[in-house]
Amino acid sequence: MNNTQVMAAYEDVLVVTEQMLQAAHHSDWDRLVALEQRCKSLIESLMATEPREPLSSQLQQRKVEIIQQVLADDARIRDITEPWMKQVHCILNTASHERKLQRAYEPGAGY
Repeated sequence: MNNTQVMAAYEDVLVVTEQMLQAAHHSDWDRLVALEQRCKSLIESLMATEPREPLSSQLQQRKVEIIQQVLADDARIRDITEPWMKQVHCILNTASHERKLQRAYEPGAGY
């Protein structure tokens, strides 16, 4: 992969993380998961094929900007998804407790 291809790959990662942020804003969890898989694939490919030749100072600066924006998008996605995940966890936990109580008090449960 030459430097132009590397930078294009970084730009692709940025585009996908921006799409992930939009999906999170719209509570489109299926799309978010699909985009997360796409982003993971892009990053793995980039890590495996990044060239050894150094980037120019201008490209290096752009690479840093992209990484900073990706990290900022990731933090904003977590800000959106973590409360939702806690809510889902509470719902599942409550349902689990309800099932346990129901089984404990069913006729023939040993009482």
